[in-house]
Amino acid sequence: MRLEKCWFCSSTVYPGHGIQFVRNDAKIFRFCRSKCHKNFKMKRNPRKVKWTKAYRRLHGKDMTQDSTFEFERKRNRPERYDRNLAENTLKAIKKIDKVRSNREAKHIEKRMKVKKSKERREAAKELEQSIHLVKPPSVLAQDPSLTLPKIKVKVSQQQTEENHAMEE
Repeated sequence: MRLEKCWFCSSTVYPGHGIQFVRNDAKIFRFCRSKCHKNFKMKRNPRKVKWTKAYRRLHGKDMTQDSTFEFERKRNRPERYDRNLAENTLKAIKKIDKVRSNREAKHIEKRMKVKKSKERREAAKELEQSIHLVKPPSVLAQDPSLTLPKIKVKVSQQQTEENHAMEE
């Protein structure tokens, strides 16, 4: 079973799925869904469309260079079946998948670390600019006009008896 890559968004195209477009110069373009095919016909650049792998890699959202991508490459040379080789390959696939997921997690963590520091800087800048709006507790204690007035409400004896009865 040969799994192809979508020309536009780089997702996998399974056999019997998607659209295949052959240009006049015999170049084959495979698309996973009509959305990708229509964007291709509209001559859109995948690097400028935000939901594609090309955009995500170009703008640092996904990992771009990793040794685990080497295993995903397409190879046209057929291999003779060997039971030991197949067994070792399956073991290696599991290890590679684990390594890749760990590296992706580190990549995402690094991106989020940058975002958190940026948000912290922006919050500090905003606080610095509008510090005059924030009053310290000592000022609130000195000037009672800054706090909300306390309102005394009279409750009749009958209402307290009703509430007491409801509690029981």
